[in-house]
Amino acid sequence: MSSLERARELLREFPVVDGHNDLPWALREQVRYDLDARDIATAQNTHLHTDIPRLREGGVGAQYWSVYVRPDLPDAVPATLEQIDCVRQLIARYEDDLRPALTAADMEAGRREGRIASLMGAEGGHSIANSLGTLRGLYALGVRYMTLTHNDNVAWADSATDEPRVGGLSEFGREVVREMNRLGMLVDLSHVAATTMRHALDTSVAPVIFSHSSSRAVCDHPRNIPDDVLERLPVNGGMAMVTFVPKFVLQAAVDWTAAADDNMRAHGFHHLATTPEAMKVHRSFEETNPRPVATAATVADHLDHMREVAGIDHLGIGGDYDGTAFTPDGLSDVSGYPNLIAELLDRGWSKGDLAKLTWGNAVRVLGAAEDVAREVREGRGPSNATLEQLDG
Repeated sequence: MSSLERARELLREFPVVDGHNDLPWALREQVRYDLDARDIATAQNTHLHTDIPRLREGGVGAQYWSVYVRPDLPDAVPATLEQIDCVRQLIARYEDDLRPALTAADMEAGRREGRIASLMGAEGGHSIANSLGTLRGLYALGVRYMTLTHNDNVAWADSATDEPRVGGLSEFGREVVREMNRLGMLVDLSHVAATTMRHALDTSVAPVIFSHSSSRAVCDHPRNIPDDVLERLPVNGGMAMVTFVPKFVLQAAVDWTAAADDNMRAHGFHHLATTPEAMKVHRSFEETNPRPVATAATVADHLDHMREVAGIDHLGIGGDYDGTAFTPDGLSDVSGYPNLIAELLDRGWSKGDLAKLTWGNAVRVLGAAEDVAREVREGRGPSNATLEQLDG
């Protein structure tokens, strides 16, 4: 049996929990949530990285759908609610394939049923508009993690890709983490500055996650995780979900991406735009400036290092599909996960290790956050603190 056949067999038993997929934002940008125009029951290869046939082919058993909205939108909260509504529409429309999931038990139920457990993660603290009540509202609507920042700082937390403002987490930022612990909402440290990562680990009494980040020691990009932070995951109990984005995993792609982003801005587009018009600009730039190509082996290099530093119990996968313009060879869309598992099998990863990477760790971490929340709620009620009260 080939490595790829063995990988597919393993994924039938221990499917992938993917930490981050931006399909809802792609549906907003491309068709303003017209699900008839992007019917993911059928192949959408020319428009999207994600559809149900390819999720099935890729061995995906649970997906955190990102309800991301851009930080520069004037009305982030209603836009986030629209994203949540999009996920709910998807689950209702494709109920034979997608299962709503709020808990670790729901994830396991989805696996037994052969449906893809569908969870939600909010990408960026701007989605709560400095309001702990709004945070609780998102949790009530089903959001089970929040990334503390996106690419820009928020008033209470520094981003990895912005100029430092508060030196990590402010006191209100720490209160956000404490309230997330009380709710059972996972604290996601992708996108945040290393100082913010460390402050969050100092504050959180529940496991944290990195929903889509790789190793900074392997590829020196500020979006990646320094080794000293990875070393703290065993004590915290959290996990780092490796991402596939070439500009985060391949050093040569870091420099190329900086030039490509400058080109996008020069043509009047946001550097993260993936509309058809924006992609034409990307493709034109690439014709004259061939981009460095990452592969499944590139991603496996990160996982090898991250396992050495953090241990196998603290790793997962977060591809960032439909949230990036480019993907590695062999991991071009959500059907590609078996190629990564086959690469790891060839490197000597055991079935037990891979079962933790794909399924077990993510289910354990969410379950642990639920356990912590029950304990925390015995000692404290909802926080009504404000940014002004705590940070002045």
